[in-house]
Amino acid sequence: MTISLAQSSVGSPAVNITIFGAFVLLTLVVVFRAGRGNRTASDYYTAGRGFTGAQNGVALAGDYLSAAAFLGIAGAVAVFGYDGLLYAIGSFVGWLVALLLIAEWLRNTGRYTMGDVLSFRMRRRPVRAASATSTLLVSVLYLIAQIAGAGGLVALLLGITSPGGQAAVIAAVGGLMIVYVLVGGMKGTTWVQIFKANLLIVTGLIVSAWVMGRFGFNFSSLLGQAADTSPQGDKLLGPGLQYGRTELSKIDFISLSLAAILGPASLPHILMRFYTVPNAKQARQSVVWAIWLIGGFFLMVLIIGTAATALVGPEVIMKSPGASNSAAPLLAYRLGGELLLGIVAAVAFATILAVVAGLTITASASFAHDVYANIIKNGDVAPAREVKVARMTALAVGLLGILGGIVAIGQNVAVLVALAFAVGASANMPSLVYSLFWKRFNTTGALWSMYGGMSVAVVLVIFSPAVSGAKTSMLPNADFAFFPLVNPGIVSIPLSFLLGALGSVYGRRDPDGARRYAEMEVRALTGAGAERARSESVV
Repeated sequence: MTISLAQSSVGSPAVNITIFGAFVLLTLVVVFRAGRGNRTASDYYTAGRGFTGAQNGVALAGDYLSAAAFLGIAGAVAVFGYDGLLYAIGSFVGWLVALLLIAEWLRNTGRYTMGDVLSFRMRRRPVRAASATSTLLVSVLYLIAQIAGAGGLVALLLGITSPGGQAAVIAAVGGLMIVYVLVGGMKGTTWVQIFKANLLIVTGLIVSAWVMGRFGFNFSSLLGQAADTSPQGDKLLGPGLQYGRTELSKIDFISLSLAAILGPASLPHILMRFYTVPNAKQARQSVVWAIWLIGGFFLMVLIIGTAATALVGPEVIMKSPGASNSAAPLLAYRLGGELLLGIVAAVAFATILAVVAGLTITASASFAHDVYANIIKNGDVAPAREVKVARMTALAVGLLGILGGIVAIGQNVAVLVALAFAVGASANMPSLVYSLFWKRFNTTGALWSMYGGMSVAVVLVIFSPAVSGAKTSMLPNADFAFFPLVNPGIVSIPLSFLLGALGSVYGRRDPDGARRYAEMEVRALTGAGAERARSESVV
């Protein structure tokens, strides 16, 4: 079977749209059935804390295994071999940080959002404002990247090449996302994540088993064929193709790894999912389930990416629409024709839909709970009104994501994903760790850490090769880059930790801070009194 590069779409648009339609209908049924039980703020924000550790662990894996993880890492392995897998390894290690430092303590000390944790022992309004700013920034950046990616994927598979047609696809994707959130809330979104995660893992198993069967279940034979097919030869199987060319690229890899390790436990839509389980034990089990599922899936991605090199070829992949992101779809087309391609593409599409729904509900919850309920209304607001504001915010965030996705058509949106991880790791991780484990940490330290890390990460990315000064930049014809690294994590993350420490040492101590830290420590270890965390925050 040959793959035509001249065609505007891959596979049959009729088959693709039929499979897409079936997946969309199934997920809509799931959302509408789950949404019937949404009656309270807890139902909308945290699904009534009714999910088990296993269920939430599958949903966590679904939240994290985005299209970037599936298509992006498979493509990176196909083109860069060993170096392509390094990013996945860093991301996988990041879940140990979530297990050991975040999951149990966050679940016991908060209620709905990260702001609940930070504001318990500090001044409520400024800290909640900083938390909401970080959450909204990370969520919108990630949201735009995912929606733009979904639009490009669907446009490719349906043969849509005009900017207007791609904009219509992006609007349709965004509309579905808004329906998921408005109707299903966290409960509907979680069940969609569980459904999608199972589909993704089963599809990965089918494709990887199919590939291994062709090579007699001998991975060495697959590696040998990949090395023979790649123009890089045996260099594909060793380090250096992507990150080891220069000393600067090695430093950039360290920076990327730092963001990848601290990023998963810092992303707002991941943090919020720890509130959907009834207790800290289930929160820990959630992360354990996620670790096994994500680790197993990355092993499948290694096989899929290597098989794409062996059976399709890096040159064919890079000349195809979507470049390296087309590796998995092209391999599916090579193995099983239009049907398998349609299934793989539909799973990738469902992956994007589920992730953007999770991002949207997180952003809306942060605004409604942290900004509207606790800053504007000073905690005096009816739960029904708060949920109404959350739904209105979800609509606004969804429309913003659609507009951003349309503007990003034809752009290199990978920079937005990297920026989201860097901002999350820079703004959220230091303040969470200090708040949970350092007695002297105060409001000044939190504000310096969050705003400082956030600002430095954004500024350095704007003036980096990710935005200008290179052929792969978002603005390839401009050059105002003075920061040489694509990812700012190696600067912004340590600086954020330093700013948090300096602000805590030189800033004014919070009233009754020592007593509140002691009470927070008890809650972190036992969970006693966590439901009162919001009402007892310091003004």
